[in-house]
Amino acid sequence: MKVYLLAHTPIPEKVVASAAKLCYSDSTAGELMDGLTDEGTAKYLRTLGEMGHESPVEHASFTFAIEGVSRSFLAQITRHRLASYSVQSQRYVRLDNFEYVTPPALTEDPEVLALYEETMKHDAEVYNAISDKLKAKYTAEYVQQGLSEKAAAGKAEKRAIEDARFVLPNACTTQMVVTMNVRSLRHLFQLRCCNRAQWEIHQVADEMLKLVYQVAPALFESSGPSCVAMGRCPEGKMTCGHFAEVQEYYKKLKEEARK
Repeated sequence: MKVYLLAHTPIPEKVVASAAKLCYSDSTAGELMDGLTDEGTAKYLRTLGEMGHESPVEHASFTFAIEGVSRSFLAQITRHRLASYSVQSQRYVRLDNFEYVTPPALTEDPEVLALYEETMKHDAEVYNAISDKLKAKYTAEYVQQGLSEKAAAGKAEKRAIEDARFVLPNACTTQMVVTMNVRSLRHLFQLRCCNRAQWEIHQVADEMLKLVYQVAPALFESSGPSCVAMGRCPEGKMTCGHFAEVQEYYKKLKEEARK
């Protein structure tokens, strides 16, 4: 799994601060921006957070590249609807000998791991067999319709892998570009940095938090799982019960991110 920060709103903290100040000022946004210092911006953003004024943070966004994650991860992250996603298509990209994600727990038992790896190998063989058979069938049909061999093969390939992909497992890796504004990111961190989140999306969320904190620490100063962001756990009886340890973990994560 790899996570990269591709781009973000320039000077995101000052953009948010000037947008928020505009709500209470007769000055222009440009004038307010020019009057902001780094120290003053950070102080104002803390005040904004204490007020619970969330809408201004939507003016800053961050774009990530996420690679080597499973289709299971894809199903989870796209539940965060206030975001933009571009995902590698299994309709257009043939996945010969596809790579796959192995859950850490499976590596603890050699017998289970062997069974898992054999299943992945079998799925790849079936995928390739179906793709090849369908491609041959469709190529012949298109040649009969008057297409050249090359044009027929290209058109047949896409049509073949459209249906062959149905045998691919959730473990199959994919890559994507994701853009979220600060408000959506804070919400994602509250849910996915939690100890109760599934391990893969938890790891990705931690990496995303490190990257955005390096750029805009004042905007993400209190970000993390709900127990960090809100000072309490909303999980009730389902709580992990490790509030102090989680608090310390995210304190160190942010300290490391700034080095």
